[in-house]
Amino acid sequence: MRFFLTVFLSLLLAFPANKARCEETIEGFTYLRQETYSCNGQEHTVKEYLHNQTGLEFILIPGGSFMMGGNIHEDEKPVHKVILSSFLMAKYELTQEVWEKFMGNNPSFFKDSKKLPVECISWYDCKEFCDKTLLDFPTEAQWEYACRAGSTTEYFWGNSLDGTYLWYNHNSGFRTHPVGQKKPNAFGLYDISGNVWEWCKDTKTNYTSDEQTDPLNTSGISRILRSGGWSRSDGCRSAIRDGNSPVDKYNNIGFRPALHYTKKNK
Repeated sequence: MRFFLTVFLSLLLAFPANKARCEETIEGFTYLRQETYSCNGQEHTVKEYLHNQTGLEFILIPGGSFMMGGNIHEDEKPVHKVILSSFLMAKYELTQEVWEKFMGNNPSFFKDSKKLPVECISWYDCKEFCDKTLLDFPTEAQWEYACRAGSTTEYFWGNSLDGTYLWYNHNSGFRTHPVGQKKPNAFGLYDISGNVWEWCKDTKTNYTSDEQTDPLNTSGISRILRSGGWSRSDGCRSAIRDGNSPVDKYNNIGFRPALHYTKKNK
């Protein structure tokens, strides 16, 4: 009797574990771990993956809804509801080391460490990188949702600047710094504010008050930039948005890959 009870309990315990392993399988990625991050009263337990081709670490950002936008600058208005599906977002800004491996060059202005974010790259350069690696840009809505990580404050950590979370003009020395040195947000994303501006997939268009699901706006000309970079403290708020020509290259503009979440069918 004891033998059969032991076998039964073993099978019972094994079943949910096997089920979880199935849910963790994503085409082109290897499951790494599950981690819990907290910041500004928000706490999320997320799954982390390794992109097999590039070796980049990604966070599976769980889908949900949030209020997108802000009330400080006109182009942040009106605040509106956005619903998003789950997606993958790189844990760190793309480094010069990975860029050079796949692109064969390093256009960056600051080059004293391969762990620095790659910069001086245009939107089209990033598109070429994505084509080579089967990755993508985050949409503007995905970027803001990932940055906020459930927060509604001006910055993902609160309403005042805090140099423990970002590199900006008051602590950066007006240059980039190796990725991952500051505290992450509640989704486990590092340097999502500051260090370099990050290209997004959308073109810059005006918001509307309509509720949207997985929005992507491509009717404009300039491409969206988010994050604020090392040079502008006012650009590091979660809602702030900028737009540049897709051919522009500056030493405070970089990239953070993302990807629509797809499961590998077994």
